[in-house]
Amino acid sequence: MKLAQDIIIKPIITEESMKGAADRKYTFQVAKNANKIEIAKAVEELFGVKVSKVNTISVNGKFRRQGRTGGYTASSKKAIITLTADSKGIEFFEGMN
Repeated sequence: MKLAQDIIIKPIITEESMKGAADRKYTFQVAKNANKIEIAKAVEELFGVKVSKVNTISVNGKFRRQGRTGGYTASSKKAIITLTADSKGIEFFEGMN
């Protein structure tokens, strides 16, 4: 059994994700092997909210060069969480606006 803290790695704070927070959509970096059901349960457990929908995006690593040699940055997975209309907001994101 996975812990909620192992599934939700960190929030993603960008200009685009802050625009979504006004529509009750919050963006998190999640574990690569987590599915939508596990992500929804983890968010509900950690923040005490009701999740309506989960969209996931797999992000491939980008090619970067260091002088002569090159390599790829780490790949990751993002989840966009939509809350129900009667649910309270996530306090971490509300303090940023």
